[in-house]
Amino acid sequence: MKLWGSDTHVDPEVERFTVGDDCEVDRELVEYDCLASMAHAKMLRRMGVLSAKEERALLAALEQVRGLAQQGAFEIRPDQEDCHTAIEEYLVQAVGEAGKKIHTARSRNDQVLAALRLLYKARLQEIEQRTEHLTQVLVSFGARWEQVPLPGYTHTRKAMPSSVGLWAGAFAESMADNLDALRWVRRLIDQSPLGTGAGYGLPVQVDREFTAKEMGFARVQHNPLYVQNSRGKFEAAILHVLTMVLADLNRLATDVIFFSMPELGYFRLPAELCTGSSLMPHKRNPDVFEVLRAHYHAVVADEYAVASLVGNLISGYHRDLQLSKGRVLRALRVTRDCLGIAAHVLPKIQVDEERCLQAMSAELYTVQQVLQETLRGKPFRDAYRNEARRWQQGEEREDG
Repeated sequence: MKLWGSDTHVDPEVERFTVGDDCEVDRELVEYDCLASMAHAKMLRRMGVLSAKEERALLAALEQVRGLAQQGAFEIRPDQEDCHTAIEEYLVQAVGEAGKKIHTARSRNDQVLAALRLLYKARLQEIEQRTEHLTQVLVSFGARWEQVPLPGYTHTRKAMPSSVGLWAGAFAESMADNLDALRWVRRLIDQSPLGTGAGYGLPVQVDREFTAKEMGFARVQHNPLYVQNSRGKFEAAILHVLTMVLADLNRLATDVIFFSMPELGYFRLPAELCTGSSLMPHKRNPDVFEVLRAHYHAVVADEYAVASLVGNLISGYHRDLQLSKGRVLRALRVTRDCLGIAAHVLPKIQVDEERCLQAMSAELYTVQQVLQETLRGKPFRDAYRNEARRWQQGEEREDG
């Protein structure tokens, strides 16, 4: 029986439509729902709802479910709707009457939020670790090629002298900022929602501080209505920070594709990083970087979808919010994987020092010429115009 069920018969088509893909999405959530249920069971024991024997049996059964989930062997049937019902049915079957008590003083609303936030915290921590690792990879890449000159571009035209070290350092510094943003959003969601019921509190006294500590949350989210109103808000915040990370990876990938074009040849991609063409035998395609930059757009779409999903909803829970879950979990997976592949492929890129030196043409040094004139006493505007006229005349001679 579903957690919300009684003797009501729901139209099968309506049920299929409202359940959506929760059976698949919730596979990632099982382990974390078990962790939250363990904390809740211990609290129920303190309340006197569970005996010591019932508590031990429930904790043992929940550990069994966790083990099955980690092996990918815990089943969620479509008729069970989600992992919460599947877990409770397992508990009832495993330990009997005690399994029917686990939902005491708990709504599916605060139950799912507790599990989601535990999952978010774990995934964000992993993303932070990968961001730190990529930062170090970028620092190492920049140090290796630090002195190699590289044209700097504005408007996709040569602008001023740069270097490979400066290029890599820009991304390393940005990743450090991203790390701060990731830590901020993890602190934001590090609030326990458990014990707030459906959003309006409970008519019995529960020990929310106890369950928060058991689950490893930094603090309790106090207002029960805000607990529900923050669903979607917190998810949108997570997605926004993930897009910051992926925006950098998008630009990095685009730069690598541009710099490794045979016409420029500043970077060389080894064959192991490239794919070929089914028609053109000469092709070596930078697919890994194209897919890397494309994921940014997919997560931006997820952010927009979740942010707009919560618009025009009155306070309290709405089933609309179900559609946010899969998008956030997918975005967390994608960001983790993108950081991993970026750190894997970047050290394999080779820099062609000779091509870089050849590309350092005279127009890159016009600003240097202008400023040298100003240091000798000429007004900047006069020095600028003199250099501009010199380049214009030179271009006209070349055209002639």
